[in-house]
Amino acid sequence: MNNLLLDVQDKLAILTINRPQKLNALNSETLCELNAILFDLDQRSDVNVIILTGSGDKAFVSGADINEMSNASAAEGRTMSLLAMDAFNLLENMHQVTIAAVNGSALGGGCELAMACDIRVASVNARFGQPECSLGIVPGFGGTQRLPRLIGKARA
Repeated sequence: MNNLLLDVQDKLAILTINRPQKLNALNSETLCELNAILFDLDQRSDVNVIILTGSGDKAFVSGADINEMSNASAAEGRTMSLLAMDAFNLLENMHQVTIAAVNGSALGGGCELAMACDIRVASVNARFGQPECSLGIVPGFGGTQRLPRLIGKARA
């Protein structure tokens, strides 16, 4: 795994998105790794709780990797979106308790990733948002469905 760190001890798994130089932005490689690790963890009986966090203190996950997306075709963008939705749906439906330890910015895909967890715990410097909406872009990883379920339609 190039972009994720996994530490399992005493029935607790700590899964860290480890791309601090990119503010833990989600690229295709990271999403593939996330899918693989979540699938593996879901099968394990020695893990009861999964804490998902980001490396560094600036960002939990700053969203999708804009550098990768800006050069993507429509088909490649769709593939990336489906890859993220697969990972986030897996996370949302895991038999373990999942906790997002939000230690900085959780924007776009990062906010959607946190919403897929059972519990969200935020540090004092955490920020949540879907800034792509101000650009006329619909959140592409399931956030339009998860946010109203979590906070209600009117607040969403």
